[in-house]
Amino acid sequence: MHARVVAATVAAVLGTAALLNPGAAARAGGVCEPAVIAHRGASGYAPENTLVSIDKAAQLGFSWVENDVQRTKDGELVVIHDDSLQRTTNVEQVFPGRAPWKVKDFTAAEIARLDAGSWYSPAYAGTRVPTLDQYMRRIEHNHEKLLLEIKNPELYPGIEQQTLKLLGDDGWLDHKHLGRLIVQSFSADSIRTVHELEPAVTTGYLGSPTVAWLHQYAGFTDLVNPPYGSLSKGYVAAVHAFDGPHGRPLEVFAWTVNDAATARKVAGYDVDGIITNKPDVVRAALGSD
Repeated sequence: MHARVVAATVAAVLGTAALLNPGAAARAGGVCEPAVIAHRGASGYAPENTLVSIDKAAQLGFSWVENDVQRTKDGELVVIHDDSLQRTTNVEQVFPGRAPWKVKDFTAAEIARLDAGSWYSPAYAGTRVPTLDQYMRRIEHNHEKLLLEIKNPELYPGIEQQTLKLLGDDGWLDHKHLGRLIVQSFSADSIRTVHELEPAVTTGYLGSPTVAWLHQYAGFTDLVNPPYGSLSKGYVAAVHAFDGPHGRPLEVFAWTVNDAATARKVAGYDVDGIITNKPDVVRAALGSD
């Protein structure tokens, strides 16, 4: 929670953190080699937040994927970005009289009936909205790592506890898995809750806190993850100057970068990760093929 002032201490901390933090080893060596995170899976090539999207990320050779978690009417955790089912499923056709088609107003069985792939391409017709449990099992099968976003926590009281319980039941809170998991949210309160419930879990705050407030966020989050358009090299350096709750330097994952020129620009800010719908494009731009 304090600014780093001794270079030797920095090097020691980063060396210890390298196993858990994707960008720590690169920064310790003075070269920025940001991790590339497939946003909602490889969502530039397959319907977002589906099992085929994370399969596509694995096929392209990427280990880090990002997803969004919300809760159904009957308490099931599902992987979907919007709080409405309208954009990415055929819910209007299947349940025409239930506008505005909010996730929280449908049971898991009802959502399981929906086509979550045809909107993207006829090739993906019949793709389903996965439950978080199904998603985690596929992540494990693919040997992937997960940046999990708790979406709209204000709509789902207790979703932090429920998410952590499911992760624990699936073995993701064991020591061997903790380096493969980051839990993030746009809600500082939600991330603070995750940290208080499971202090060993790596957490990320989605947003751009002012430099004056970074010391507050460093008490409960390990990463500060802003939209790339809000970034500067100075801001990234300011974030890196604080240690997070695990005694490691705060990291920065920038989102959502989908073209080569922007990827090179953002990498030049010394970010630790780049979140993208097109991970292969970012990888090629950074020369890490």
